[in-house]
Amino acid sequence: MKTFRSNGKLLLTSEYLVLDGAKALAIPTKYGQSLVVKSSDDNTIDWKSYDEDEKVWFEGDFTFENGKILKQVQDDNPITNRLESILNTALKLNPEYLSKYKGYKVSTYLDFNRKWGLGTSSTLINNLAQWANVNPYELLENTFGGSGYDIACAQNDKPITYQIIDGLPIVKEVDFNPSFKEQLFFVYLNKKQNSRDGIANYKKNAVINSSLINEVNNITESMISCKSLPDFEDLINAHETIISNIIQQDTVKSKFFSYYEGSIKSLGAWGGDFILVTSENNPSDYFKSKGLDTIIPYSEMIK
Repeated sequence: MKTFRSNGKLLLTSEYLVLDGAKALAIPTKYGQSLVVKSSDDNTIDWKSYDEDEKVWFEGDFTFENGKILKQVQDDNPITNRLESILNTALKLNPEYLSKYKGYKVSTYLDFNRKWGLGTSSTLINNLAQWANVNPYELLENTFGGSGYDIACAQNDKPITYQIIDGLPIVKEVDFNPSFKEQLFFVYLNKKQNSRDGIANYKKNAVINSSLINEVNNITESMISCKSLPDFEDLINAHETIISNIIQQDTVKSKFFSYYEGSIKSLGAWGGDFILVTSENNPSDYFKSKGLDTIIPYSEMIK
């Protein structure tokens, strides 16, 4: 039996712009996903995925035929189709990774709600890459796509900066441990955002120049070294304005929480998943009055 585990992720700065070489501040979460592989003799891959309540949310069976992995049930389940594609992509990158045994029983275990957008896909890709002994960034590029910052978070236990230079990911561990972290909270917006759609829209409409990249890079560096909550809030507000102008969307605060006293920052692809909020006191009552019940303090979310 082999067990692999990967961390979830949150992108604090440079959303979208990280695709064009901006330096991003990213943080791995305490939440993550594990993958357990056991050998079998039945010439199949028996796959089961469990949610945070240890209930099966997906299961599928795959066979080996002529050097390919094929689903046993020919249906249009998009999850089965996606997994079949990922397994075959890994097989192309390393044709030997399934050769040791006739079959496998594979189980995945999430410890967070898969609707949260903390990296159900990226943790799967990183775990599979470890099992198949392939480059996780290459496996990501040939399956889901994206910048790859989520793979870096999956592999690291501390905050990082992530930057793509000449097509290669540059990952550096940073000392980001704000003294005001007790005033930082993550709020789930009750809707899952498809990051692929957000990226496609950005690539279609955004006009990026080196000045914008430098401006966001400076915010990233300033955020890492920031010593006070008011300064941190100024950085959040400046970053939100920049991205709002680039993607031509209203900020989440102006759109939904205009009377909220603290600062609010979208994370990752705008329009869903978590937001980062600042508050002198626990803001649960405010957001619960808006129908948002998942409010997680910074120290409970971040490794």
